[in-house]
Amino acid sequence: MSPLARWCHRHRLAVVLIWAGLLITLGAAVGAAGSAFGNSPTSQDTDSARATTLLQKASNSAAGKSGRVVWQLEGGKVTDPAAQKAMTGALDRIADAPGVAAVSSPYTPEGRTQVSKDGETAYATIAFDRDVADAQVDHVTELATAPESGSLRIALNGQAFTINPAPNPVADVMGIALAFLVLLFVFRAVWVAALPIITAIIGVGTSAVAVILLSHAITLSDTTLTLGSLIGLGVGIDYALFVVNRHRTNLMAGMPVADSVAKSLNTSGRAVVFAGLTVVVALLGMLTLDVGIINGMAIGAAVTVVLTVLAAITLLPALLGMIGPRVLSRAERRELAGETSRRVAPRPGLWARWAVQVQSRPKVLGAVALAILAALALPTLSLRLGTSDDGNLPTTSTNRQAYDMIADGFGPGFNGPLVLAVQAPTAADRAAEAQLVTTLRQVDGVSSAAAAPMKEGETVGVISVVPTTSPQSAATSDLISHLRDKVIPSAEQGTSMKVYVGGVTASNDDFASVLMNKLPLFVLVIAALGFLLLTIAFRSLLIPAVGAVLNILSIGVAFGAIVVVFQYGFGAGLLGLGAGGPIESFVPILVVGIMFGLSMDYQVFLVSRMREEWAHTGDSRRAIRVGQAETGKVIAVAATIMFCVFGSFVFGGMRVIAEFGVSLSLAVAVDALLIRMVVVPALMHLCGQSNWWLPRRLDKALPNVSVEGPTDEPAPTQRWLRQPQSTGVAD
Repeated sequence: MSPLARWCHRHRLAVVLIWAGLLITLGAAVGAAGSAFGNSPTSQDTDSARATTLLQKASNSAAGKSGRVVWQLEGGKVTDPAAQKAMTGALDRIADAPGVAAVSSPYTPEGRTQVSKDGETAYATIAFDRDVADAQVDHVTELATAPESGSLRIALNGQAFTINPAPNPVADVMGIALAFLVLLFVFRAVWVAALPIITAIIGVGTSAVAVILLSHAITLSDTTLTLGSLIGLGVGIDYALFVVNRHRTNLMAGMPVADSVAKSLNTSGRAVVFAGLTVVVALLGMLTLDVGIINGMAIGAAVTVVLTVLAAITLLPALLGMIGPRVLSRAERRELAGETSRRVAPRPGLWARWAVQVQSRPKVLGAVALAILAALALPTLSLRLGTSDDGNLPTTSTNRQAYDMIADGFGPGFNGPLVLAVQAPTAADRAAEAQLVTTLRQVDGVSSAAAAPMKEGETVGVISVVPTTSPQSAATSDLISHLRDKVIPSAEQGTSMKVYVGGVTASNDDFASVLMNKLPLFVLVIAALGFLLLTIAFRSLLIPAVGAVLNILSIGVAFGAIVVVFQYGFGAGLLGLGAGGPIESFVPILVVGIMFGLSMDYQVFLVSRMREEWAHTGDSRRAIRVGQAETGKVIAVAATIMFCVFGSFVFGGMRVIAEFGVSLSLAVAVDALLIRMVVVPALMHLCGQSNWWLPRRLDKALPNVSVEGPTDEPAPTQRWLRQPQSTGVAD
């Protein structure tokens, strides 16, 4: 990659202008075309999907979104004259409002069931036109909440009134600011702190506008941008940091700026490209799952990673050329110029001393680290997938308040009824449907069941089943399985009637089941892919095998973190993320792909430096120690930066993004500090020369990919690492 580095260095102004022009051009295109984000269908070939299809074909309704207005009267009944007058007037005004198709009031004979048995809670259903505008919905919200007083509590929920928190840009700024402070504190040079961040911001900014344009070609979720910036900022800063750190080492060894840039890109730059490739491959591997919402997120994140890698290997060399030796601190520049009156021989740093400790006690340190990792991953065994709903929102949210009112007045299952689509073409089938309703009312876990009247000529009926438990409860999932496996087959026997269990609750449960069934195979495929890539890169069987197993362990740590915070609810309230509940179904799949790629990054940077030393000396113990000592600082800094960037997204106000932030921030920190800095070198010390063993036939069959660069000259090595250690540990 030296020719690319030298070209970018010579034409540095042109390279900077090309990136600026690309960003401006794409930004102008976005300004003209806008975005086209949308939630792609998540249904598979499931029972709930068939129910939805059947009901859509049978329905001639052109209605759009709907929502609920829920109210309670403290110390009284909702049928009290004053409360009834206030709410009836509000509902009448809503019915006359533009964009409203129909209003179902509890104060009519048909709506009596919309008042709870204790008379303390009531709700009205508002159906909107299909093309209703957001401003019209906002107007209805104002009309609905106008009668609210100290005793009359009013809240809204449902699809029309769902309030999705907007991404908080403060999270991005906070992560970037913390990353800058970490770099400045560690390296004591402003340009070292600024360059990785500038490179990452330009890469992420370019990818963001590219993804917005891509939303016109493929279906992308509206969370794709936030997820892409989360990943892009983390890997972008890290990738640039690895190149900058190698460049600084070369300069301190007396290398000219142009030669140092070329050497850095030919070594660390290769590792960056390979690491970025593994992240992209892991992300695009999710396409094999064939799930719409995951496909979009994976493609968007992959585009972000590709552009951040391109920025690190083209824009960064140009910026390094512009800055010249100022990438070093003033003290380092004085030392390099020979201005220091008395040069003190350097002493081993923290990571060099730690590398010696790991070499001295690999069994003890490795065992302790593995025990900690196992404990952190243990909550993964209770992982339960699902979909968060209004019950997981903070108690200050009107959607959460309406959810709680409905649960108090009508039971928790009323927030997520099951919708049974009944195909009943004959009179006998319609009689069987009526019998099924009677049977459903006797089933354990069913609060109520009722069938909508079928008009003359209709062949599709609808049965509404209200569970006794909440939509997120495991008991509700058990009820869905029981209806499908036992109750419905018995009712269908001897008839041509077909019944499918649908509704939002059943759809979410089916989606979670589909992904949970695919998760183990996906993890194995990703692990096997990582094994193959590392085998090609490092010409070894043992290192890839250890890396694959440890990658799975780091993924377990990520899962354990989201289970504790979001499923158990420990700390979720303090973070403003609502109550505990099941983990969003698609989050673990994406975490597997992202965490696999990030774990591979650190493995590549660590082992490539070890193999570089091994290629020059042939001494395995020395290679492991030197590789760990010289990459320890930069890997620790990189992990700290990722922890700051990922952790800042926890405060962005979006539960799904916060799940990524918590899981990835903790897992990255643990992966870098425990796995790469303790477990990996400890196991490699125990294995000795076997680390680099590869059967000759396999060696000839595999393509020759050099991650660590050419081996014709030794890499710059700190002087204390070249000298024998005084600890009694032999090389």
